Amino acid sequence: MGVSRGLLFLLALASGLTVANTYYAQPLLDSIARGLHAGTAETGLLVTLGQLGYAAGLLLLVPLADRLDRRRLVTLLMLSTVLALVGAAAGVNIGMLAVAITVVGVTSVVAQIFVPFAATLAPPGDRGRVVGAVMTGLMLGVLLARTLAGLVADAAGGWRSVFWLSAVLAVGLTILLHRKLPDRPSAARGSYASLLRSVGALMLREPVLQRRSAYGALSFGLVSVFWTPVAFLLARPPYGFGEAAIGLFGLVGVPAALLAPRAGRLADKGYSGTLTGAYFAVALAGLALALVGSDHLAALAGGAFLITFGAQAVHVTNQSEIYRLDAAAHNRITTGYMTAFFVGGMAGSASATALYATYGWPAVPVLGAAFAAAALLLWLAESLTRRGSPSNPMEREEATGGSHHARDDRPEGLPDRVRHLAARR
Repeated sequence: MGVSRGLLFLLALASGLTVANTYYAQPLLDSIARGLHAGTAETGLLVTLGQLGYAAGLLLLVPLADRLDRRRLVTLLMLSTVLALVGAAAGVNIGMLAVAITVVGVTSVVAQIFVPFAATLAPPGDRGRVVGAVMTGLMLGVLLARTLAGLVADAAGGWRSVFWLSAVLAVGLTILLHRKLPDRPSAARGSYASLLRSVGALMLREPVLQRRSAYGALSFGLVSVFWTPVAFLLARPPYGFGEAAIGLFGLVGVPAALLAPRAGRLADKGYSGTLTGAYFAVALAGLALALVGSDHLAALAGGAFLITFGAQAVHVTNQSEIYRLDAAAHNRITTGYMTAFFVGGMAGSASATALYATYGWPAVPVLGAAFAAAALLLWLAESLTRRGSPSNPMEREEATGGSHHARDDRPEGLPDRVRHLAARR
């Protein structure tokens, strides 16, 4: 069993294009506010509402992929996305646009069906690389969405053209996925209610999922703190950028997204525990640079790169670890993890918008640093616990509350040589 290059490329492409739908509004916030005569605070909430919709879709729709035919589910969600994008393009006031973007967020969770699907197809020793590849496509979609939105809005004369183009792309992607997505029988049985309840049971049962969900929430929180209000900063003096220039600024995060999959390979080798703290430290350094970015573009760009790389590397590492758990429950594991992830993102974007409107840019990186500091404290506590646990791999997992029956792969944080010796014993 494995993932062909063609299928891997399709899954990465589909992940990127679908998740991009929830981020097109970010570089357009200033333009939308002017066009719809709305305030900064309420327009900034469009990003939060998109994330709220995404979190709702994760909680209510993604678990269905463990039970229903994936091809039909994906097709239905994609068609719903098309309708919501048309509604966003045609919105005549901020309220209509907010509703449409919320629905786009709900249906765009189809991207999170592709990630566990790829993980299920991949052999255990290659899972980190495969997840990293699909996550690269997803992260490039997030970052390039800003660039594409800015360029299209500038060239086509307004923010509405971005949503019209996105609707056309979604139609084409729907047709391609319906034809190419492979059939794979679902493993879960039972009612929809029992399926949702099992998500909570997984969260309570799996310490690895609990820890990685906390890291995910804090990493997406800090990256949302930076990227949500940066469009307002760049649109005003001393920068005074237009939509195209604001969109192009998003390109500074692309190299970070391309480098982050290496975190998946390192997780395959067992170094996820050690490197998680290092990735958060990199993001913290980026926030320090961003603090002086209100009038120094190079510092702002450097901060954007480090913040994006650190947060994305944590995210790839997290998913490499959680998909070593029960293979029959990958989509429900995704629901638990990604719901926490987007709750953190919502908290970051909402609080950053409010702080920026009240205190200006300097408050934004300080808030992001609080997210990073909380993550480093959690990592330090985990590291101290891990050092005090038994040295035998099986005893270590028991000491940390892991469940042997749920894991289909090796313990978190053990290098290859140690795992090999443990296996021989």
